Amino acid sequence: MDTNPCAPSSCGNQTISNPFRLNSDPLNCGNPLYTLHCEENTSTVLYLDSRKYYVQAINYNNLTIRVVDAGVKKNDCSSLPDFSLTYARLANSRSAYTWFQYKKRRSKWFPKYKTLPLSQTMIFINCANPVNSPLYLDTGACLNGGKYPNASLSIHSYVNVGGMKASDLMEKCSLERMTLLPVKDYNMSFKEIHSLLEYGFELSWHSSRCGGSIVQGPKFIFGSPFVFAFLIYKWRRRHLSAYDTVEEFIQTHNNLMPVVRYSYSEIKKMTGGFKDKIGEGGFGCVYKGKLRSGNSAAIKILGKSKANGQDFINEVATIGRVHHTNIVQLVGFCAEGSKRSLVYDFMPNGSLNNFIFSQERSVTLSWEKLLEISLGVAHGIEYLHRGCEMQILHFDIKPHNILLDEHFTPKVSDFGLARLCPANESLKSLTAARGTIGYMAPELFYKNIGRVSYKADVYSFGMLLLEMAGRRKNLNALAERSSEIFWPYWVYDQVSNEKSVEIGDGGTEEEKKIVKKMIIVGLWCIQMKPVDRPAMNEVVEMLEGDVESLQLPPNPVLNLDEKNTCGESSSMSDYSTESDHTNARHPKPSQGAQTKRKGGETDVGEKESHGCQGKKGGPQQKSPTVYYCLVSDNLLITIFPQCNEVKIAMK
Repeated sequence: MDTNPCAPSSCGNQTISNPFRLNSDPLNCGNPLYTLHCEENTSTVLYLDSRKYYVQAINYNNLTIRVVDAGVKKNDCSSLPDFSLTYARLANSRSAYTWFQYKKRRSKWFPKYKTLPLSQTMIFINCANPVNSPLYLDTGACLNGGKYPNASLSIHSYVNVGGMKASDLMEKCSLERMTLLPVKDYNMSFKEIHSLLEYGFELSWHSSRCGGSIVQGPKFIFGSPFVFAFLIYKWRRRHLSAYDTVEEFIQTHNNLMPVVRYSYSEIKKMTGGFKDKIGEGGFGCVYKGKLRSGNSAAIKILGKSKANGQDFINEVATIGRVHHTNIVQLVGFCAEGSKRSLVYDFMPNGSLNNFIFSQERSVTLSWEKLLEISLGVAHGIEYLHRGCEMQILHFDIKPHNILLDEHFTPKVSDFGLARLCPANESLKSLTAARGTIGYMAPELFYKNIGRVSYKADVYSFGMLLLEMAGRRKNLNALAERSSEIFWPYWVYDQVSNEKSVEIGDGGTEEEKKIVKKMIIVGLWCIQMKPVDRPAMNEVVEMLEGDVESLQLPPNPVLNLDEKNTCGESSSMSDYSTESDHTNARHPKPSQGAQTKRKGGETDVGEKESHGCQGKKGGPQQKSPTVYYCLVSDNLLITIFPQCNEVKIAMK
């Protein structure tokens, strides 16, 4: 926004000049985003999110303003801030101010910038019992004895400076309010800390918000050398923006993330110079390392990303807030320019795919252990869907992302594709289909099947469960019989006709029941329409129950209505995950999954008929437009429900 500089005004001992303005100044003066108020011509007031703060100083050179909460009184250590102010509140209020500032570093060719925090969190805590912890600073006589509203005389009051983990909050303690303090070492008494509370904390404004730009580009360009230099400059700006996206996220959520931030040099030291590589993928490489405590860690070094740091943010934002025995624990992270790393607890037994697909493992998991692992994974996913304020949708459940600790306890890992979603809601849209082919729910490709929701994870879990039950990939182009290429289609036929499923070495009756249970539950989970799949809590109930009580679902690949046809395109680039229909209510598995489509839904796919052979090799008969396509890395499977026929084409 353009601003018109005016003569400076004043309020008390504060000089008010561009970009600031007083509310009494002419409208063409200053920037409305930086409007201040003057009380009785003595006190300058800044309102943040409609909350009152007194301005102590404005530094126009380094673009900072120092303010203090209106409730904090000088020489009165019992006075408290009137309002809670955190990084998240400041960010969510769409304020023109930040709690960090940009610092320019010297560079031969182009300006470089880094962010420096101006403030840190201070937390006021009330406890019913005395607490002995270095994280809790006793307020002494200042606040003990009922200074908080509605507090009893037996309350013990403490403060914490710098933030704390959720697990550090002691029993019978509660957070009363939070505010900001200047960044420094707080090895001092509460009275000394309160004097700094009276001094106030600094916020920064960006010059870009005042009509200028943090990094100024050249005004004129002469000749190709200048064009080349300018292109390099633009490249650096784009990457600086990506780094700032990550840094701003970290600063916003710093007080909410119970994990450690490491420097890149610390990461390098922990891995011994990146010597012991234990895995790699499209995201980068994983190295074994050692924490300062002596415990082993798995350190993921992220490669270059086209997502502007969003994959890194996804991982830290989701897994950083989760604590569950079946979710891998994020210990810390590193974000230093383009270098980004994630530090996890080390899982000595690696990933599940090594045990269900590899024939060369020295350890073979029993069927009882596989059922136990599947139940643990189900509990982990259920927690993601229901255990937090926001649903966490994983979008990449597969054997490779299930890690096993020393006791073979499963841990859901790799949250790079995860999304947060309000409870009991579906995602309005996704910019692209996400996940791994073979485990991705059909609604991620075909929008008329249903909205994208937590049921996409249920589908992926079902495919995982079927692979565990078969100890094989669901799609196997090298199968001896063509009917066995798509495992779920073949195994449904076996179970529905009460044929036994081979499990190797004969197997006991109890083991066969375990396999049958896993197959039936898996088939429920991979029903084509999301509305026909159970929720994860129902999946847990089925896995914990008796196989005799389970009803076989309809064939998932044939359970389509007469007008539900193949998608318009089998090209991955043409797939869309945006859905326009509301979710119907999911019937419990015992009620069956044959839910009729509601009127008004648009047909998916092509409007043409396809022929199929008669049962006894007679002439081809025209079938209605009823078929479905499943695409894997190298297979196109077309299914004609009316003929009960499957055609398989190698791509």
